[in-house]
This record gives sequence, structure tokens and C-alpha cells, in this order.
Amino acid sequence: MTIKFNNIYIKDVATVAGKIENSGPISKYFDKTYSDFYMNEKTFEAGEVRMIEDSVSILLKKTNMKKDDIDLFISGDLINQITPSSYAASKLGINYIGMYAACATSCLEIITAASYLKNRNIHNCICNVSANNSGAERQYRNPVEYGTPKPATTTFTATGSASILVSDRESDIRVEAATIGKVVDYGIKDVYNMGAAMAPSACYTINKHLTDLNRDISYYDLVLTGDLGKYGKSILKDLMKIEHNIDLKNYDDCGCILYDINNQNVYAGASGPTSSGLTLSYIISNMRKKKYKRVLLVATGALMSPTMMMQKNSIPAISHAVSLEVIWFIYIHLYFVDLYVLLDS
Repeated sequence: MTIKFNNIYIKDVATVAGKIENSGPISKYFDKTYSDFYMNEKTFEAGEVRMIEDSVSILLKKTNMKKDDIDLFISGDLINQITPSSYAASKLGINYIGMYAACATSCLEIITAASYLKNRNIHNCICNVSANNSGAERQYRNPVEYGTPKPATTTFTATGSASILVSDRESDIRVEAATIGKVVDYGIKDVYNMGAAMAPSACYTINKHLTDLNRDISYYDLVLTGDLGKYGKSILKDLMKIEHNIDLKNYDDCGCILYDINNQNVYAGASGPTSSGLTLSYIISNMRKKKYKRVLLVATGALMSPTMMMQKNSIPAISHAVSLEVIWFIYIHLYFVDLYVLLDS
């Protein structure tokens, strides 16, 4: 299921990140960072609520908007019943949809917002994702304090929050198309090998997107998956070649961009909804610098629960794709408008 959009834009992105993410290679693109997992709060979960509030506040400042200008707030996280998102929404006072697609939540939120905007139900929507490494690890695997040994295929839940303003107001980054994925289960049961569990769903969604739009993979300057990590990235490349005869040359994974895998103790790379969320600030910035014109962002999510894993079930996964395109003439126009306002003031 692929949807084409007209006049739907990403106005800007605001990102806040943890101390480990701040030590990574794209830290200069974050708007705010924290020195620990508590964010000056008493619990990891309260700290995550704080990150959501901070990222929304920063986004409103960056876009010169007020809460009253926002029609809808869509947010999701990894904690039971997405409670950090709901607690933050209760403080923000903006009409709210809580959304869960595991680590694929970021793209599903953008697709949902774009669909509302396409039907002219709303004009401005903030999409938010968040995660706290210590909170997520405690829920899905073991508390970090236990010091449980982990294999090399493990991915590291990224700490942070990303807020994305999706709007029908003209901007330089356009949401051009999107593909909703389907649940794919290849029978993987290892919670320490999420990349292997999610790669088949990414393979399906990428091929579906290209087939529906009759496009070659070379149409995109960059194809970017959400959090397959080092090993899942390799599996996806093999799957695309074997199943669809597609060479993923213009391809990378957010989980491999967010961290310096060789020098940071993050195993196979980043995971979680903030893996793609935090990396989006880096991508948007480079699109505006003309490094990329067209980017296909494919957020990947493992749809399991601790209970289902203890019952020895396999890990189903889903991937959603969003096609982003920079519009140069709008970017130039907006640049000179901002310059005029600055000089005039």
C-alpha cells in the first residue's frame, strides 16, 4: 500500500539525546543533550517524559510556533502502554494520538500525519518518538544494572526524543510518498538479534515501494533503514539481491550512523524508535546542504513483547517507508525571505 502526497512538508526537526549519543559522530546535529539517563528526574520513565517535553518545546521555538498552532500531537515510545508519550501529552495540552509500531513508529507517525493533512483535517502536526536505554532494556531484556553478557549481534537502544513538524505549509523538505508495510515473521526468536528479525520486513517494504511507484533503487540518493544495525544491514543487502536482484549500493542504516560502532560500546549499533528519529536531524540537514535530494527512510520495528518471548514465540516485524525530497527553489526562496526579515529588523 503506497500513497502519493502533494504539498505535505517537514518544516523542521528537534532532537534531544543522551550522553552516549552525544559521544557519537552526529552529535552536532542534536539540539540538546543530557549527562545521564534520569534527565534531572527521579526515574528513567520520568526522564523520558522530560525528553519529550524538551524536544517539543525546542521544535516550537525553531519554527516560531505556539502550542495553539498545532492541531495534533502523535507520539510513541517503547514503555508499556506508551505511558511516557501519554504523560507528556497530558502536560502539553495538544490533541493527541498515541501510536505504537515499536522501532518503526517514526515513519508510521509521519504517514498518519501526512494522511490527515492530505484530507485537510489538520494543518500542523508534531510527530514524536522517544526512548530511554535504561528503561527499555529493563522492560525488554534485563535491567542494565544486572550486567548481563550480550552477544555481538545485540543492538543498543538509543536514548533521546525527536519531534518532527509535519505541515501543509510550504517548506523545502517534501513528504513525497509513503509505503505501509506488512508484518513479516521469519521465525527468529533471539531478542539479541533484532537485525535478523527485522531485515525481511525491510526487504518487503523497499521492494513494494519501488514496485508500486515503478522506480529503480537509483531514484534515491540514499535508502536508510531505521535500526537493523551492523549485522541486520548485511542481511538486508543479501536478501534484496537474492529475492529481488537489487543491489543496495546507496544504502545505510541509522543504527550504524548514530554511533561509532568501532569505538563505542554499543555492540552492533543503535536500536529503538529514536535511532531513526535522532538520525533524521542529520539527514534533513544534509538534504538542505544538497548532499541528498531524495531519501527513502524505512523505519524498522520488532513487534514482540517480553511475555511472548518467554513463551518461546518468534519475533514478527514490520517496516514503513517514507520518501523525502528537497525542493531547491523553495529552499532558496525561504532563505532570502529569512535574510530580508533579519536585515529589516
